[in-house]
Amino acid sequence: MEAASQAGDPPADELVSDLIDNKEVGGVNQLFRTINTLKPGMDYSQLPPRLADFMREAEADPPGWTEADAKAAEGFFDEHHGVASMLQGTVGLIGTYLSPTGAYTLRSTGRLGGVEGPGRRLSQSTRLFQGMGDKGAMRDGTLKATVTKVRLVHASVRQLHKKSGEWDYAKWGEPVSQKYTTGATCVFSVQILQAMRHLGINPSDAQRHGFMGAWHYVNHYLGTLERFQLPKDADLVDRMWTKVRDDEWKKTDDGVFMTEQAVKYYRELLMKTPVVTDTFIAMVRQALTDKYADMAGIPRSPLDLFAKPAATGHGLAGGLGSALSGAVKQTTGIDPYKEALGAGNKVFNAVLEDAATHDKDKQPQMHQEIHDGR
Repeated sequence: MEAASQAGDPPADELVSDLIDNKEVGGVNQLFRTINTLKPGMDYSQLPPRLADFMREAEADPPGWTEADAKAAEGFFDEHHGVASMLQGTVGLIGTYLSPTGAYTLRSTGRLGGVEGPGRRLSQSTRLFQGMGDKGAMRDGTLKATVTKVRLVHASVRQLHKKSGEWDYAKWGEPVSQKYTTGATCVFSVQILQAMRHLGINPSDAQRHGFMGAWHYVNHYLGTLERFQLPKDADLVDRMWTKVRDDEWKKTDDGVFMTEQAVKYYRELLMKTPVVTDTFIAMVRQALTDKYADMAGIPRSPLDLFAKPAATGHGLAGGLGSALSGAVKQTTGIDPYKEALGAGNKVFNAVLEDAATHDKDKQPQMHQEIHDGR
């Protein structure tokens, strides 16, 4: 893990540094706009030669990736695409704020994570989570192109911090290091499977391994070195992640700030339906568990009082659903067990709509310096 914390992504880092220094792509924002033109099967001759060469090399499949792996991943998404995407865009992203290094990195990179709010970052991430389960995404090159954009954005962030001269390498290691990237992959894979169990949603063993395989695929295209690559075995990765989680997740001012920004964004998107918003917050707390929800600074909702019994093994209606029903239904007029996941999906769909209507996914922006005005 120490070695991983000191490792970046040399091919991507060299490319981005070279492009910016030689003004082949002018500035960080223009580089991001160029990255967003990348599509599977496109004619790379229109790109700067170094970027074109990088893209051709980055297209290679993960070592050992098979048709069976793709089918297993599709088997998970065939049944759980919507819920998994929503949980990744809520529980997963908040989980990344519990990494002190990750929270600092996210907060310090200007408008992508600073005082202007998390809308752009949430919308971009949500597009990735949604795209993972799209039909044929792991066969037609769509997903690898999307993830390669993220890889280059990570390299841009590393360059931004390096050029600032303010990043504390002794304290933080490399910005967006291999350790952080692989840790985030654990959060978005096995932590999400745990969140599903907390909500009474229990994919089969084959589906769980398929989902882990999908994140193995994504982790490869993020530029992860083979020595740091996660296996496709969900049980093994779950044990690995659970063993180190409490050493890696801490409550920090940066993490609480990022969570507050995210919750504020969710509330603004659902401001016309406060009951649904409260139910949504209760669902996130149930999925993340009180221990980590408190650590992240997720506010306690009145609905939490009814959401304590674990839903494991009984289906949503028998766990969170029955716990939320009764008194809550009488006072709110809703059926909370259905609304719990429904509220989350409303947030998820609202984020997607916000991304599309405000062009946040197409035109990501970042300050030319790391300060965010805090």
